[in-house]
Amino acid sequence: MWLKRRLNALELFTIDVIYGRRAGAGPMLYGGFLQGLSWLFSGVAQARLWLYRHRILHDQPLGCLVVVVGNLTVGGTGKTPVVEKFARALRDRGRRVAILSRGYKSKAPPFWKRLWWELTHAELPPPRIVSDGERVLLDSEQAGDEPFMLARNLPGVIVLVDKNRVNAGAYAIKKFGCDTLVLDDGFQYLPLKGRLNLLLVDKTNPFGNGHLLPRGILREPIKHVRRASYVFLTKSNGVRDRELEQLIDTHNPGVDIIECAHRPQYLQRFGLLLNAAGAREPLVFLKGKRVFAFSGIATPESFEKFLRDLGAMLVGRERFLDHYRYEPEDIEGLFELARREGAECLVTTEKDAVRISETAALPLPLYYLRLEIEILRGAADFDEAVGRICFPQVFAPRKP
Repeated sequence: MWLKRRLNALELFTIDVIYGRRAGAGPMLYGGFLQGLSWLFSGVAQARLWLYRHRILHDQPLGCLVVVVGNLTVGGTGKTPVVEKFARALRDRGRRVAILSRGYKSKAPPFWKRLWWELTHAELPPPRIVSDGERVLLDSEQAGDEPFMLARNLPGVIVLVDKNRVNAGAYAIKKFGCDTLVLDDGFQYLPLKGRLNLLLVDKTNPFGNGHLLPRGILREPIKHVRRASYVFLTKSNGVRDRELEQLIDTHNPGVDIIECAHRPQYLQRFGLLLNAAGAREPLVFLKGKRVFAFSGIATPESFEKFLRDLGAMLVGRERFLDHYRYEPEDIEGLFELARREGAECLVTTEKDAVRISETAALPLPLYYLRLEIEILRGAADFDEAVGRICFPQVFAPRKP
């Protein structure tokens, strides 16, 4: 526990340095050290892309529609709701869909199981099946937060976790008869060739400070926007950002830009079945309520703003690292803080809710906020966007 706290403190300090929240000689020297690592990271990232572009390293087509959804930055673009809505729309159009995820921060099978497989089989181990389309087979710890959320919210869609997503894709086709693969967080996964690359850009913080990891939040240089088939501007407030659009057009002239917003839908009571009485509350439920908010996501500010905009009185808040897995003592501490501040309930995000034990004691009501994607510009609605992207032969070209 001591080591975990120290590592968390270092990560929080690094984030503060990246965003310029710390002043003084120490943060300045640490920032210089991170900049040196950033130059090294940039060279490796660009060399890797060059090797694939010149066919020294080979990607692998799998003979079906592969839709890649990803970003140039780490965290915070609102990718999971886009993947969910995209997969649902494809499923509703009759496609047999599988979502392929690397299962970030998921619990891998024990070493002895992997070793035994390698000793007794002549092929790669199969991917972890989070959902077979009918049942959710793994929990969030085994699957990872996002794959578990997607599996729970998308009946009829296969969800697989494997770092080797070529292997996972081939398995989805052979085992489940899938004809459409959605590669979650796959913009940097070059071994699997995508027919369509959907790049998500957070309009509130498009490219951070412009530096690559670890000095900034970029995984690749901004110029790699040119690899996108479509650009989704997420977290939009509806006001066009001409400067950002011009920057995108500079690197990828004429690329279609689809602007969208994450809209709150309802509040789900934690610990109750979806169809139980009192399990779901409308958004007006928050108006005037004394609320204690907590989250472990990349951009907690946007979540807290949603609550304020819905009329909640935030009497307290706690922020944890992205993908933080809550221990029982963390939950106890949160409820104690909420009680001291006179909160009537606690509210967190859907992604955080899957990391809380269902057996946790809840002295006060705990809800998570359900968000969905709404298209603001670039298509009449999300269904049209999916149709135009994945079924272009039945859609007339869109007028500029």
